[in-house]
Amino acid sequence: MQLQDILYKTQLLAVQGSTAVDISAVAIDSRAIKPGAVFVAVKGSVDGHQFIDSAIQNGAVAVVCETLPENSSEDIAYVQVANTAAAAGIMAHNFYGQPSTRLKLVGVTGTNGKTTIATLLYQLFSSMGITCGLISTVQNRIGGETLEATHTTPDAVSLNRLLAQMTDAGCAYAFMEVSSHAIHQHRIEGLQFAGGIFSNITHDHLDYHKTFDEYIRVKKTFFDQLPKEAFALTNMDDRRGMVMVQNTKAAIKTYSLKTTSDFKGKILDNNIMGLHMMVDEQEVHFRLIGEFNAYNLLAVYGAAVCLGEEKITVLQALSVLSGAAGRFEYLVSPNEKVIGIVDYAHTPDALLNVLATIKKLRKGFEQVITVVGCGGNRDKTKRPVMAEVACEYSDKIIFTSDNPRNEDPQDIIKDMEAGVPAGARRKCLSITDRREAIKTALSLANPSDIVLVAGKGHETYQEVNGIRNHFDDREVLKETFELLGK
Repeated sequence: MQLQDILYKTQLLAVQGSTAVDISAVAIDSRAIKPGAVFVAVKGSVDGHQFIDSAIQNGAVAVVCETLPENSSEDIAYVQVANTAAAAGIMAHNFYGQPSTRLKLVGVTGTNGKTTIATLLYQLFSSMGITCGLISTVQNRIGGETLEATHTTPDAVSLNRLLAQMTDAGCAYAFMEVSSHAIHQHRIEGLQFAGGIFSNITHDHLDYHKTFDEYIRVKKTFFDQLPKEAFALTNMDDRRGMVMVQNTKAAIKTYSLKTTSDFKGKILDNNIMGLHMMVDEQEVHFRLIGEFNAYNLLAVYGAAVCLGEEKITVLQALSVLSGAAGRFEYLVSPNEKVIGIVDYAHTPDALLNVLATIKKLRKGFEQVITVVGCGGNRDKTKRPVMAEVACEYSDKIIFTSDNPRNEDPQDIIKDMEAGVPAGARRKCLSITDRREAIKTALSLANPSDIVLVAGKGHETYQEVNGIRNHFDDREVLKETFELLGK
């Protein structure tokens, strides 16, 4: 494909050299350059303009940049654009044959629930015999093939390559999480979405977005850019649900438990065996647990109906699905019937949702023991709030390490301890070693008690000083049950 074709729909400011040159690849990393590639100098945490010479040395035949270099080479095509990040998305989409137009792409955004909604949509359509793809925090799927996920939303080039692989494999649909980082960094630029889903919004990623208003604004731009042929499905019970879609050109659809909406649900019963709900006047049993999952199920149901599926068929298929790994996964110890729950809850709101669900599952006499930490090098403001939430809903709390990354775990725990109310200090422990913290929690548990291990969910590693060591909360729970004879 020639450079002039790849540049279709980008905002060109200036061109030096010929764009009638064959291109072998689009790259945003100079180290990934192959002979014949075009290098897009994206300004991110590191400015790609610093690596233009390196990219040319590695074989780039064209450079797309925001600032033209002072010393240019005659045999290289230079293209100046207003925003290289946005250009990279559009160029990657063109280079890979505009894959989002060859399947139906549905994006899911919000603070909590993205992974579960996207995963359930993938499971739902797969169970109905439809080949589809999944792009999520936990994993990427192409039909039945599983690929490792390194980011919630991949970079623009990797994302379009992945979508092209999905179309080559015959996928009719792709369901993807759309993070606020990806929207802000233009990773989804150029993609054509058949639908967008909003789950909810609470304080998160303020280390990146700085203010809550900016976080909301970024999320909203996803819906602002949906085409009129698409659907925009929003949570009516979230007070910013209608704000998200107020400027969208897409067809607005709504779901709720508490207010009038297009897809209305009501919880009839919620216990450890699952949810019993009324959905659009149809009684259904689901395997998933908790009010937060009731919202996730309604979002999936509404999206499937918006995509043309029959309501009854969708509800029947949804009733047997189990959801995403590391989201309210539970184990019951063989001897003492202690319930161990592993959940990815790493924001105050997500932790509140899980603990509120556990409270509703209690028969009245069980202790709730919560093991929780916070990630290093991330939003520090939520640490004391996480601790406060844990204290309000738990009988005992153990603060521990999550992924400390490059921070001292003791400093992170100290930040959390600042949120502990004076009257709750007697029920809190701090144990830096996560394995030891889980073991202590289970040692404190009496028969039928509930132990929540929060924060890491599906993750199978713990990141300390840039090194990822194997660590799986689910494995540790199971091993400790056996070790203690629980």
